[in-house]
Amino acid sequence: MPTCLSMDSSLFGTLGIMVLRSPELKRNLYAKKIYSETIEEYKLGIQYLMELGWPIKAIVSDGKGLGVDFFGLPVQMCHFHQLKIITKYLTKHPILTPNIELRHLALKLTKTDKESFTGWLGDWYQKHQEFLKEKTIDPVTGKWFYTHKRTRSAYFSLKRNLPYLFTYLDYPELNIPNTNNSMEGTFSYIKKKVNIHNGLREDRKLKLIFYLLFREKKPHKKVH
Repeated sequence: MPTCLSMDSSLFGTLGIMVLRSPELKRNLYAKKIYSETIEEYKLGIQYLMELGWPIKAIVSDGKGLGVDFFGLPVQMCHFHQLKIITKYLTKHPILTPNIELRHLALKLTKTDKESFTGWLGDWYQKHQEFLKEKTIDPVTGKWFYTHKRTRSAYFSLKRNLPYLFTYLDYPELNIPNTNNSMEGTFSYIKKKVNIHNGLREDRKLKLIFYLLFREKKPHKKVH
C-alpha cells in the first residue's frame, strides 16, 4: 500500500537520530544515527526505502527540505510546525495589532484552503506593509535595522512556506496528513523511556532507542 513519509530528527542527549515514519501504518520504516541533520541524509533514507520497494506517495516535513526535489514526491509542510514558528516569533498572546491579526490568520491554516489563505495573507500585507518597513536607527553605530523584525520573520515564514502548506488539498486522492504529529508523539514517548534510564553509556542508549523505535516491527535498516 502506498504510504506517506513523515521525516524528522531529534537529539537524545548528544545522540542525533533521524527517523522516517509511515503515519498511516503507525510504523517507523527507517532510522539512523546522524552527526548532522542534512537534506542528503533524508534523501538517502527515502531512496533506500524506495529501492526496497516501498511505494512512497508523499513527504510530510517540519520545514526541512522545502523546495528540494525528493524524487518528484509531493511535499506537505506540517501545520503544527508552522504554527510553532509563528508562536516563536509572535508569542501566544501578542499585543500589537498586526501581530494579533497575523497569529489569528495562522490559526486558520487547518480550516481553510490555499486560495482563501493566500488572499487573507495578501490583505494583511497590504494593510500592514508600512509597519513591516519601519526602521530604527542605532544611536551608537548610526546603522538602521527593521523595527519589527519578529513580525517580519513570522510573515515571511508563511509567505515562503505557502506553496507547501496546502499540498494535502492539491492531492486529495493521496490522503496526505497535514501534520507530522505521529512523529512528534513517537519522539516524545521514546525520550520519556530513555530518560528513565539516565546515565546509560552511549552505545546502550542507542540500542534502547532503536529497540523502542522498532520493537513492534522488524526494522528495514538500523545504522549504529
